[in-house]
Amino acid sequence: MTSIAIPSGMPQYDDAPRFDVARVRADFPILDREINGHPLVYLDSANTSHKPRQVLDVLGEHYALHNANVSRSVHTLGTEATEAYEGARAKIAAFINAPSADEVVFTKNSTEAINIVAYAFSNASLRPDGDPRFRLGPGDEVVISEMEHHSNIVPWQLLCERTGATLRWFPVTDQGRLDESGLEDLVTERTKIVSLVHMSNILGTVNATSRITARVREVGALLLLDCSQSVPHLPIDVVDLDADYIVFTGHKMCGPTGIGVLWGRGELLAVMPPVFGGGSMIETVTMARSTFAAPPARFEAGTPPIAEAVALGAAVDYLTGIGMRAIQWHEKELTAYALDALGSVPDLRIFGPTVPVGRGGTISFALGDVHPHDVGQVLDSLGVQVRVGHHCAKPVCSRFGVPAMTRASFYLYTTTEEIDALVAGLEQVRKVFD
Repeated sequence: MTSIAIPSGMPQYDDAPRFDVARVRADFPILDREINGHPLVYLDSANTSHKPRQVLDVLGEHYALHNANVSRSVHTLGTEATEAYEGARAKIAAFINAPSADEVVFTKNSTEAINIVAYAFSNASLRPDGDPRFRLGPGDEVVISEMEHHSNIVPWQLLCERTGATLRWFPVTDQGRLDESGLEDLVTERTKIVSLVHMSNILGTVNATSRITARVREVGALLLLDCSQSVPHLPIDVVDLDADYIVFTGHKMCGPTGIGVLWGRGELLAVMPPVFGGGSMIETVTMARSTFAAPPARFEAGTPPIAEAVALGAAVDYLTGIGMRAIQWHEKELTAYALDALGSVPDLRIFGPTVPVGRGGTISFALGDVHPHDVGQVLDSLGVQVRVGHHCAKPVCSRFGVPAMTRASFYLYTTTEEIDALVAGLEQVRKVFD
């Protein structure tokens, strides 16, 4: 295993779970690449993660040997495909400790999952018999935060425009954490849903939600957590989180693109109106009206991403085999190392928590007056892949008074040597623009 030097003062635990990073890296073919004559240093896993052979093999095998549509045919291939698809649903339910596999809805990504909930509110608001928990109108409120990805801002803005409800939000502190000082004034009896990021994709902040959850329960609202960045990196238990919905996406957790998950409490999914209409989501159809299937089929209209779901199940198997606590600990050590190493770079400003407590392995920063796009281009010339821009979180950039940020993000295959390469690359950036 790669040796990780922990900065002085940080606790070290001999019983922390471990895994062999070198063996893990051998599972990812792309990590053998060179970029511009340099070994690939991939520090953009918050954007999308790489895929191990174990997942790539399952994806290829499904198309090669088991390709058929699901829940339609009684022939052998159809049965095999359906069993694999529903088997993946069961794996994902177990991975997040969902009480029932029927609470797992396959979507295209986290964005679609959030939109399904938002449009369910919209559709319920048009029906006089809609469940009152989903009915919105003037005087009602939706609460988000200034820390959100655009996918957890825009759907709620559109919902409020359609219904006349009001959008409100938690501000962000100078330290990059949620400002909960106005919690009781922000989340009130007028609040219908609170939708928050669990781990920020730009600041790395992990939001402790227990106090907010207690207030949500007190006022009778619903709670959605965007777990796109936390499910791939932390052990997640939906029962322990006590949310009503969580969303996450496959491509950030060693799975393929085009597959995501909406988990919802069974009793809520049962009363949510459908958003997409078509095949597979119906109970019966006449020319006059239709009735709808029980969840999760009600929310999976048409041919779903079958092979992608099966491969996501393989990704869950892979992550489970390594151990989510071990992945969490590995990234905690990497983050401590990276915060210390980046702190040695002159004129570098870190956005978000500067200690490896209550944060994940995503670090955004500015390097003096050098534009992040220039930082990214110089680093790329050295084989170091980072993301630059507003990271689909423009309100956060505005909050900190910058047009864009440079972001380095880590995963189970990241090493301290790669962080050293980042720091060395930043020194090169300083020389170029000095």
